[in-house]
Amino acid sequence: MRKVFLAIASIALMSSPAAAKMVEQRIGYEIDGKKFEGVLVYDDGVKTKRPAVLMMPDWDGVSPKSVDQAKLVAGKRNVVFVADMFGVGYKPKDFKEKLEASSAVHKDLALTFARGSKAMEVFMAEGKKRGLIDPAKTAGIGFCAGGGLVLELARDGMDMKAVVVFHVTYPNPVDPARGNKINGRVLVLHGADDPVTPKKAIDALQDELTAAKVPWQTVMFSGAVHSFTDPEAKRGSSVYDEKLAKRSYAMMRDFFSESF
Repeated sequence: MRKVFLAIASIALMSSPAAAKMVEQRIGYEIDGKKFEGVLVYDDGVKTKRPAVLMMPDWDGVSPKSVDQAKLVAGKRNVVFVADMFGVGYKPKDFKEKLEASSAVHKDLALTFARGSKAMEVFMAEGKKRGLIDPAKTAGIGFCAGGGLVLELARDGMDMKAVVVFHVTYPNPVDPARGNKINGRVLVLHGADDPVTPKKAIDALQDELTAAKVPWQTVMFSGAVHSFTDPEAKRGSSVYDEKLAKRSYAMMRDFFSESF
């Protein structure tokens, strides 16, 4: 009898939510002969189809930190794909190399669109193949430089019902004359004391969105500087704030729930 009980208990344990895990699957692809590798992140204990969230990481690119952020964004509600905007082998040594790499991608709109569009294409194909995503519920998020990149993709008309940017760098368009074809809602989560992207740049973004009749909301956190969701940010202009990070993720989730 005891053996039967143990067998039943083992089966129950294997089928319980505790047995579920957060998957982080690396997906390789190519653009013009150059190799890229994004990361698909989701909870395999959830069997229903979920919103598809394309994530543009900060200038560190696809890193253990960005994958950890993707896990927080995914939770049990979303499926996330961390887009690779720099290519396999990208390992910047210092601030200068990160700035040069992120600026080069940001300033080249054709490059931004090619890499961002391919990442979304791969994401949607993998998500549909695995039965993970609801293709009618798409969103984009971006951290720091990634926030500027996801905004450019949205301006170009990429299908995203909601766009959320955390302490965005480069919020304003590279080409202001290009027009704005954002087809979803925009949430800006920003530090009121951010010296990297000052308030005037956020004001300009709001003016642009208003003129394009894009529904938007901005939340300014008093006392916060740049990179408040980045656990590795420890210097004066960029400082992690655990409470604000949790609050901003909660606001993102609520925004998604209202958007699709």
